[in-house]
Amino acid sequence: MTSIGIIGSEGRMGVALAAAISEAGQQGGGIDRGGNVLKLVSESDVLVDFSSPAGLEATLDACVAAHRPILIGTTGLEERHHYLIDDAAKDIAVLQTGNTSLGVTLLAHLVREAAKRLDPGWDIEVVEMHHRMKVDAPSGTALLLGQAAAEGRGISLETGAERGRDGVTRARGRGNIGFASLRGGTVAGDHDVIFAGDEEMITLSHRAESRMIFARGAVRAALWLLNQKPDRYTMPQVLGLN
Repeated sequence: MTSIGIIGSEGRMGVALAAAISEAGQQGGGIDRGGNVLKLVSESDVLVDFSSPAGLEATLDACVAAHRPILIGTTGLEERHHYLIDDAAKDIAVLQTGNTSLGVTLLAHLVREAAKRLDPGWDIEVVEMHHRMKVDAPSGTALLLGQAAAEGRGISLETGAERGRDGVTRARGRGNIGFASLRGGTVAGDHDVIFAGDEEMITLSHRAESRMIFARGAVRAALWLLNQKPDRYTMPQVLGLN
């Protein structure tokens, strides 16, 4: 039986993770804000972090010191956090993702393939909707899908993204990737990637009906991480997509 430590155990995802760990026949434990991360890491075989970016550095330091792999599902990460992850991945296995759903992982693969085969005359728009309490936008999943589209198109998402349109804006840039974020109700997560061409349109979609899909995917990925050498990994690798 594997012991999976949850960082952010009292949050929505933390509760779902505890249920998914039990469902998978594994052992779980967790902490929330102010908890003893060093103790949790020492008692766990692998860690899953769905908390906040603020505590990531301390968590990574604890995992490196104890040689424990970690899955990071926290969204809203900044550039400096990715530097910290890259540094930790020299010593431990780290999987960082904006979405642990196996369905979204496959969707990103399909988006990348579609963007690769359709020319820049096809406009790409990523539309996402989440519950009213979500504070970051675009969502981590939307950015993951946008990155997949950018990779397929062979452009940089950093320079090719269009966000926050309001009022009178310039015409849409050819080949760019647009984002729209909707918030309301208790939506767990809806994502559409629209490929809009001349007189035709393709939409690739994913609907999350429960947070359990993310929790189950995270547990599968965490167990997969146990057998990996130090490096930085992605969800597609868990499914053998690359």
